[in-house]
Amino acid sequence: MKKAIVIFVVVGIIFGLINFHFIVFDSSIKILKKDKLALEYTFVDARGVKKIKVFMNPVLIRAGIKDLVR
Repeated sequence: MKKAIVIFVVVGIIFGLINFHFIVFDSSIKILKKDKLALEYTFVDARGVKKIKVFMNPVLIRAGIKDLVR
């Protein structure tokens, strides 16, 4: 039974990494659903970065970053 729970947790973590962007801002963490399954830009550190630099990323634009931050 323990093996089944561990496998379920690991699959859940992998699913989260493949399907969501985790964007860390100065004051919060935003979670954004990806437009396609991939590992690129899973964790985006936007602390101390100008927002225009984050908004100009084509992968995040396709995922809808502009709607998330409003």
